[in-house]
Amino acid sequence: MKDLRSFNRIQKYLVEGTLSCEDIVNTYLQNIQSQQHLNVFLDVYADEALARAQEVDKKIRKGTAGRLAGMVIGLKDVLCYQDHKLQASSKILDGFYSQFSGTAVQRLLDEDAIIIGRQNCDEFAMGSSNENSAFGPTRNAADPNTVPGGSSGASAVAVQAGMCTAALGSDTGGSVRQPAAFCGVVGLKPTYSRISRYGLLAYASSFDTIGIFTNNIEDNALLLEIMAGKDEFDSTVSQKDVPAYTQALEVKQKYKVAYIEETLSDEGLNPEIKAQTEKAIQFLKADGHQVEAVHFPMLEYLLPTYYILTMAEASSNLSRFDGVKYGYRSKEAQNLESMYKKSRAEGFGEEVKRRIMLGTFVLSASYYDAYYTKAQKVRRLLRDATLNILADYDFIVLPTTPTTAFKIGATNTPLEMYLADLFTVQASIAGVPAISIPHGEDKNGLPIGLQLMTASFQEEKLFALSKHILDNLG
Repeated sequence: MKDLRSFNRIQKYLVEGTLSCEDIVNTYLQNIQSQQHLNVFLDVYADEALARAQEVDKKIRKGTAGRLAGMVIGLKDVLCYQDHKLQASSKILDGFYSQFSGTAVQRLLDEDAIIIGRQNCDEFAMGSSNENSAFGPTRNAADPNTVPGGSSGASAVAVQAGMCTAALGSDTGGSVRQPAAFCGVVGLKPTYSRISRYGLLAYASSFDTIGIFTNNIEDNALLLEIMAGKDEFDSTVSQKDVPAYTQALEVKQKYKVAYIEETLSDEGLNPEIKAQTEKAIQFLKADGHQVEAVHFPMLEYLLPTYYILTMAEASSNLSRFDGVKYGYRSKEAQNLESMYKKSRAEGFGEEVKRRIMLGTFVLSASYYDAYYTKAQKVRRLLRDATLNILADYDFIVLPTTPTTAFKIGATNTPLEMYLADLFTVQASIAGVPAISIPHGEDKNGLPIGLQLMTASFQEEKLFALSKHILDNLG
């Protein structure tokens, strides 16, 4: 069987004529079928993907194919794809079909990408393990008894297990990077506003970012290059020009690199992850880069600030799901008020209800200043402190996660689950780009991730150094 983990290799097969797009889609469909126990796909667009593959094959023969001809992509169940189901892995959106394609999705289609299906996730992207889905948990291909991370866990597994070339997820506080680390793939959270959010179901609008899963840096850079850029449908998207990321994948200088002392001394950090992170630090030093420890004493405020603000935004964003216009409506409703209450109580899962209620609490008149306003002020302090480090250094290097993938059902409290985001929320609060790259395995064969952050809109630097590390240590 030919290796389909690299799009460069796929294009080589297509040029040689040793594989067609139809062959590629059939291979992925076979992999999906043989690994159904991982519970990755909620819908597989088999007939549609094969028909589109035939169309793309014709374009290839005519020499009119787009840049993504032969790339097969999966979509997390929070991204709009016209005339296809969209549920955010929630009962509340039963029977809903998207009426349009999101900008990021459409830009992939315009370059002849083939979309193979809709992937499971934590309900409304709220979770760190993919256990909160109304359709049951997704399992990690490295060990099916462990979680793949969340909330974009199934999208990470799809790339890990050879079910598609790449996948799109969403990253609000680590929901692409953490699963990428648990599954041993590359996961990018771009700068906030780098990719249009039009067509991404909202969880926390000032944090939400479309992210990318691939097996290598080159494919990730190509997808960002195609999806990023201004969009008339999103007033928050950046108007900055999009660099040719694929043309800037070499390290051509020596960088200043910081690592946060508090992350490596954190008592919750797995010793094997600490050792692997230190290995990367030593490599960068030996490679001639200036690597120094810095202090970030506000580390303990990252999680509470992040969760107060995202829960508040979730409370507001999810108020639109009321059983009136679309989706699930309770059959037990007696009047208008009970229809609202019962539809939402029955349609949302426990974690989503928890976050809506806590978000409503911190936005209430009596507690708004004590929690929400204070959290906004702390967010600014955390962002400024992060940007101050990145003003002096080109990169911050740190672990992606405190632990490797944990057993399904192993976390007993929401707080334990929230701690899985300890090292990823900093980039989300600051709005800066961050990437997780595969960096070895623990003694049980579970993948470990290394995380790099850099200043806003410096993704080309992030790709170049990440590729350099992977080429030498991967």
